[in-house]
Amino acid sequence: MDQLLVATNFIKNIVTEDVASGAVHEVITRFPPEPNGYLHIGHAKSICLNFELADEFHGKTNLRFDDTNPLKEDIEYVDAIKADVAWLGFHWDKLCFASDYFEEMYHRAQILIKKGKAYVCDLSADQIREMRGTLTEPGVESPYRNRSIEENLSLFEDMRNGLFPDGSKVLRASINMSSPNLNMRDPVLYRIAHAHHHRTGDDWCIYPMYDYAHPLEDAIEGVTHSLCTLEFADHRLLYDWVVSECEMKSVPHQYEFARLNMTNTVMSKRKLKQLVDESIVDGWDDPRMPTISGLRRRGYTPESIRTFAREIGVAKNNSRVDERMLEHFVREDLKLKAMRTMAILRPLKVVITNYPENQTEWLEAENNSENPEMGTRQIPFSRELYIEYDDFMENPPAKYFRLFPGNEVRLKHAYFIRCDEVIKDEHGMIRELHCTYDPETKSGSGFTGRKVKGTIHWVDAGHVLPVQFRLFEPLVDTTEDDSEDAFLHRINAQSLQILQGFVEEQLCDAVPYDKFQFFRHGYFSVDPKLSLPKHPVFNRVVSLKSSFSV
Repeated sequence: MDQLLVATNFIKNIVTEDVASGAVHEVITRFPPEPNGYLHIGHAKSICLNFELADEFHGKTNLRFDDTNPLKEDIEYVDAIKADVAWLGFHWDKLCFASDYFEEMYHRAQILIKKGKAYVCDLSADQIREMRGTLTEPGVESPYRNRSIEENLSLFEDMRNGLFPDGSKVLRASINMSSPNLNMRDPVLYRIAHAHHHRTGDDWCIYPMYDYAHPLEDAIEGVTHSLCTLEFADHRLLYDWVVSECEMKSVPHQYEFARLNMTNTVMSKRKLKQLVDESIVDGWDDPRMPTISGLRRRGYTPESIRTFAREIGVAKNNSRVDERMLEHFVREDLKLKAMRTMAILRPLKVVITNYPENQTEWLEAENNSENPEMGTRQIPFSRELYIEYDDFMENPPAKYFRLFPGNEVRLKHAYFIRCDEVIKDEHGMIRELHCTYDPETKSGSGFTGRKVKGTIHWVDAGHVLPVQFRLFEPLVDTTEDDSEDAFLHRINAQSLQILQGFVEEQLCDAVPYDKFQFFRHGYFSVDPKLSLPKHPVFNRVVSLKSSFSV
C-alpha cells in the first residue's frame, strides 16, 4: 500500500500533542460501523483517517462492529464490511464486536443503578419523547424516577430474564431533565427487544443503546482517540458521563470532524437500503451506488479512494465535495496502469473497397503511450472495419474533422481513408460506408505528404469480440432539499445505459476487474457479476475528461 503521511489537520495536531506530552503512550483508534448496511464512500473517509493516523504514530486500529440492534443487523453486512476494509488496503489489529461486551455492559449498568444513576422506566417511547422538553423548555421527570435501588435492580434483572414484552420498560440514566443538552435528559440506556442476534442468538432480550454502548466499547478496548462525525458533538457530554459514572479504568476522548457530503450522491445508509429494497438498483454493489462495493465493481481502485480521502482533508465544518474530484483521482491512478485499446460502442460498418479481399495485415500499436514499459501489441487490419457511428456525419457542420463524404481521416495506428459512398437501408438509415485507403499513409511509415485533421478509432470486423458496455450517470440529481419525497423524485431514470458493441479480439481473455482505457470513451473495468469466460461485460469507470481540476 502507498505509504503517504496524513496531511496536517486539527485531529492530527491533537494526537501529536498527546504523544509529545506523554498523555498517550500508544495511539489506538477504531472504525466502528453498525452492521445494518454496506459501507459507502463517506465511510471510506473515516476508515482512512482512523487507520492511517494510527499507522503514522505506530499505533493500532480495531475494526469493531456496533451490533447492538438485532432488528436491523445481519451477518451479510459484517462480511461485506470486512471485505471492504481489507480491499481498501487496511489491516485491523483486533476484530471486535459490541456483543463481546454485553455482559460487561450489563454489569456497568448495575453499577449505575446502585449509585442511583439509572432507573427502570415504564413510560412508552412516545411518552418519553413528549416529556423530554425542548431547547427552551425543561423536560418533565418520569414518575418512575424515584424507584428504590433494590426495585430497579430487581426489575432490570427481570428485563434481562425476558419477563416483560418489547416496549414495556427501559433503563434510563438519571442525570438532569433540565439540562440545556437534550442528550443529558435521562437518556435511555437499555431497551427490550426479543430478537435473535446474529452472534449471541437468543441469550439476550435487552440491548444497550448506542450512546451507552459506544463509550464503554472504546474504554474496554483502550481507545485513545475516538473519532466521529459532527452530529455526535452534542453527545460528547453523555459519552464522558458514561465513561466516568461507569467507573471505567481507561478514559477515551471523543473528537468530531465533518462528514463527507458529495454532489449527486446519496450518503445515507438508510436511503441506500431503500434503493436496494425497492429494486431501484441491482443490489448494494450496483456500480451506480456510492457504496465501496459498488465503486469496486464499477472499477474504482483502492488507491484512488485513499488518495481522494486524503485530499479532501479533515475539517470542523460541513461542506459538499464535487463528485468530479473522486473521478479525477481514479483517472490519475489508471492513466499509467490501464492498457489503451480500441472499442466501438455504437458500430458503423466500413468497407475499404480498394483493400484486397481475404487479406489481413498486422499493425503495431502501443499499449499505453504514457507508459512505454507496457510495450506494444499487434492489431489486425483488413477490408471490413467498424467505426463509431458518431464519427461520421453525412452533412457535417463547419470544423467537423471526422469522417464525411469526400473527407479523409486517419485510422488510429493504420492508414488514411476517404469516404466515397454512403449505403442506407430501406428506412433511410445509414447501414455502412464505402471508403478507399491510401497504402502510402501507413502509421509509422514516415509519410510526410498531405495532412489530415481528424483521427478516429476502429476495430477489424473479422477479429472482434461482441460485448456489452454499461455506461453510468449519477443516480440522483443535486439538490439542497433532502426530504424523503425529494430524494425519491431525484432518482435519475437514465442513470444506466446499456450498449452492444465490439472490442479488440484479444480482450476475450479479460477477467473481472481488469482495467482498460478505450480511446475517446474513457476507462472501463470488467464486471465481476455479469461477465462470463471469454465474454466480458465492461463497466465505464469514468470518462476521459472533466472540467474539474484540483
